[in-house]
Amino acid sequence: MHIAVTNRDDGITLVGLAGTIDINTAPALRDTMHQLLDEGRTRIVIDLAGVTFCDSIGLGTFAYTRNHCQAAGGFVRLAAPTPFMARLLRTVGLAGPIPVHATVTEALHPDTSAA
Repeated sequence: MHIAVTNRDDGITLVGLAGTIDINTAPALRDTMHQLLDEGRTRIVIDLAGVTFCDSIGLGTFAYTRNHCQAAGGFVRLAAPTPFMARLLRTVGLAGPIPVHATVTEALHPDTSAA
């Protein structure tokens, strides 16, 4: 799995993921999210366009991060999921508690993307 973190000027952190999120790679994702939270970064958009597989450890990391961001007044938004990921997020009930957007642009600017 590849993780790319971009701290944007608007205070939103964009986390780009590519590859599989499983028992072997999820610890790197969890460590990245813990580091962001430790730095006070609580406005996070996660780009899922490159994710080909995600197991329960990865899903749990999304939920954990969302709970901590929300408690601090921030948010987690998921962006550009593949059809597999979109179906998985709906099936396990994360789509809803964690907003899922069709594109990164929508996730970064949800109030203006519907216009």
